[in-house]
Amino acid sequence: MPTQLEQLKTMTTVVADTGDFNAIEHYQPQDATTNPSLLLKAMQSEAFRPLGVEAMDWARQQNPADEVVALAADKLAVMIGCKLLEQVPGLVSTEVDARLSFDTMATVEKALTLIALYEEAGVDTSRVLIKIAATWEGIQAAHILESKGIRCNVTLVFSFAQARASAEAGAYLISPFVGRILDWYKANVPDQDYNGANDPGVVSVKTIYNYFKEHDFQTIVMGASFRNTSEIQELAGCDRLTIGPALLEELAQSEAALEQKLFAAKQVSPRDPVLSEQTFRWQMNQDKMASDKLGEGIRQFAVDQEKLEDLLNALG
Repeated sequence: MPTQLEQLKTMTTVVADTGDFNAIEHYQPQDATTNPSLLLKAMQSEAFRPLGVEAMDWARQQNPADEVVALAADKLAVMIGCKLLEQVPGLVSTEVDARLSFDTMATVEKALTLIALYEEAGVDTSRVLIKIAATWEGIQAAHILESKGIRCNVTLVFSFAQARASAEAGAYLISPFVGRILDWYKANVPDQDYNGANDPGVVSVKTIYNYFKEHDFQTIVMGASFRNTSEIQELAGCDRLTIGPALLEELAQSEAALEQKLFAAKQVSPRDPVLSEQTFRWQMNQDKMASDKLGEGIRQFAVDQEKLEDLLNALG
């Protein structure tokens, strides 16, 4: 009997949510994605320190001196991205500095810098996704980048408004965060049944997936941030799922039958009028969970980015 991981791969593209090269080699996902937290974790390992030293040495050879650490952080992200591209046959996502989440043009400029670094490394940049937080400004940056042929992964998606605006902006892919939605509801509305199909993160992704398919949006839905294998099982059939090593291992150890839960719509309906900035902001304002988790996610990625830069600076 095939394992649940093997079964899942027949109905969903499996993405590794890790920068651990050994885990990627073991589980053989199609794609890989990283973020500042995963890069920080990697750099805290002795095995990855030489990459940090190399990134700092490269950054010192560039100009201006006051940007050495920031340049090194960009270089490190691209170096790890290049190594991941050697291991997976598909795509790798590299994240823009979360501190730029509310500045459209700064996000675009940082994305262009990352793409230029990949080009200098001889990488086919059609295999690189630029990862951007799903603020209104980030979504507009994704729209600009997509128009330039640079594909984007819009991340930290917690609401339907974020997902819809991203699709209307032409984003290549979005990452709705399943487990973080569940975390919020468990903390704020604890006396509910959140098992299986009742998991609010699962409900969110199903709603987004069904809307995209019904209205023929080509934006890929990639569920992320899982807390348990039940969430993954409930989303079997989603376009993509990005899964950490611990849960990949659980799936690899189980030979229980896995039922496909999501299917593309057979009929397409006309699209709704495009979401305006005012409506987007109002809907986010009315969704306390999404507002809380988006802000928290940006803050945490910013903190980890700063820790990563401090670590790189110490190597200098």
